[in-house]
Amino acid sequence: SRNRSGRTPDGVFYYAMELIDGATLVDVVELSGPVPAARVARILRDVASALAEAHGAGVVHRDIKPANIMLCERGGLPDVVKVLDFGLVKQLDAHGGEAVTQANSITGTPQYMAPEAITAPDSVDGRADLYALGAVGYFLLTGQHVFGGTSVVEVCSHHLHSAPVPPSERLDGPVPAEFERLILDCLAKDPSGRPGSAAELRARIEACALTPAWSEQDARRWWDEYGPLLSKQRKQAARPISDQTVAI
Repeated sequence: SRNRSGRTPDGVFYYAMELIDGATLVDVVELSGPVPAARVARILRDVASALAEAHGAGVVHRDIKPANIMLCERGGLPDVVKVLDFGLVKQLDAHGGEAVTQANSITGTPQYMAPEAITAPDSVDGRADLYALGAVGYFLLTGQHVFGGTSVVEVCSHHLHSAPVPPSERLDGPVPAEFERLILDCLAKDPSGRPGSAAELRARIEACALTPAWSEQDARRWWDEYGPLLSKQRKQAARPISDQTVAI
């Protein structure tokens, strides 16, 4: 069932969340390494669809990252994408203004934080989610974050000032050129250099038409091989601080 919220008869607020059994994108990379471009494209397309719906309702997620995207099985289909944790959500009002839970605060996950979320957190819009989704695609393709660092400050500085190394150079192998260009466009420092909307991003992903496509059979083979290892992987240590959400 979908998430439900409300108040009990005696006025206590509640929020009921869907129980999902699956693998986060962190799990996927930890289990099997860099992800084939066609699978990455399918995942990003589906997340872009979810973001298009959210942005259309005036909602910015603000914490898109691999740990907040899960693959699961629904209706007998594997690799169904779920976008999790709208806990940092930002609501845009109908007049283009913004209502922020905590003014003048930097909120998000450093490895997936758009430059404007660092320098002007009160001004972020849906394009900050597209930057983060580009960083997710980069992580899936390479098995590495766009930028590393030993501190939150260092990572944020890279987002502000450093050009990302193209995924193909990180892999020392081919990445479809049009798809790599799209990932790097999402990572543009200036929001105007990114796709204009989640719907536009989805359309550009579909236009890449990567071959061979990632099929249902490919997904089932992955789950048959790696599904049994998930419970063991979940018992490992907590994620490093660079993967955790921060509020400054």
